Amino acid sequence: MSSWFEERRADKAADAQQRREDREFESKLRREERREARKDEREEKAQRRRERSQRRAARAARREKALTPGNVYRRGTLALVAASALASLPAQIIHFVKIYWMLFPIGPAVEGAAWVMAAGVAYADEKKLPVWVRWVLRVLSLAAAGFAANINYEYGLSLTSAGVSPDNAHIAGVGLAAVTLGGPLFFEVRQWVLTLTAAVADPKKRAEEKARAEHEKRRRNDHKAVVKLARKLVSAAPYGKLSFEDAFAAAWEIKYGTNLPGMTPDLHAEKLASSKALADAMDAANGSPVSTRSRLLQLLHPAPSALISRPGSSQVASDLPPVSEKPQKAAQKGGRKVPPLHRRSKGDTVPFHPIAKKEAALERGGSPRRIPAANGHHH
Repeated sequence: MSSWFEERRADKAADAQQRREDREFESKLRREERREARKDEREEKAQRRRERSQRRAARAARREKALTPGNVYRRGTLALVAASALASLPAQIIHFVKIYWMLFPIGPAVEGAAWVMAAGVAYADEKKLPVWVRWVLRVLSLAAAGFAANINYEYGLSLTSAGVSPDNAHIAGVGLAAVTLGGPLFFEVRQWVLTLTAAVADPKKRAEEKARAEHEKRRRNDHKAVVKLARKLVSAAPYGKLSFEDAFAAAWEIKYGTNLPGMTPDLHAEKLASSKALADAMDAANGSPVSTRSRLLQLLHPAPSALISRPGSSQVASDLPPVSEKPQKAAQKGGRKVPPLHRRSKGDTVPFHPIAKKEAALERGGSPRRIPAANGHHH
């Protein structure tokens, strides 16, 4: 019995120990979970703070970008233009409606014509259309704006019938006319400023375009026939197959027979004449041919040395320099023996050249002596 009770107490003690361990584990697990939850919460708060900071920085950057002088000028001008249209349009509508109610569209049409033509000027600047196109659009825009301004001025003067004093009516008429004309004028000034800004922003491109235009103008003026033929060649070829530069080169060769740009038969002849005159002048200055052809001939066919000996001369001669007789006599008087002069013997000389043999035979036969010529010059 005692053993059973001991085992029972041991089991209860083990159960109690297990329960304590389980509670400790659960407590530790809950602490870890709370710690992870607090960590995640801190990270979420930090992330929200970073996002708020990024949004504030983005809004500040947008404000800074939007409030630059250029943007303020562009957007401010557009706002001013919109206010001008809103101020001038009602007076025109009322004016035409008083005349007849079906004339209601005339007011918006006149005001819209001024703005559409002003926008056309901006479009012409963007597409780099000819200058005359822009000025035509400007004239049309100002004409429509002037007509609308006249209508608004008369409407302002007519306010006297509604009980407005003449001075205030005059001021109202002038103000409406100024607003009507000021809107298109401000828009045109805005377009001028933007165009000049774009030109200043890229001066190299502007200078290159100007130089290219001047070059094309000079080419048209200096080579009208070639340019005309080149345009015909471009129009005859399929679209996009032949560029104007290639056509111009082909037209130049057709007209002048050379593919060198700028060269003509007259210029080629002048070049050859100048080269010949230079060669002649150098020949005269140096006393011998110095032209390229003469130098090549001299290198390929050098002129032979004296091929023919004078009559009476011997082919067997001493190979030592000549010695005067006076030193020999002086040596004999002094008792010294002078060695005899060296004489060539048969077989120790180089054979005569065939030309030398032929010339010697001709001289022995009594024929006149011929002088060989080399490179066109007699020696």
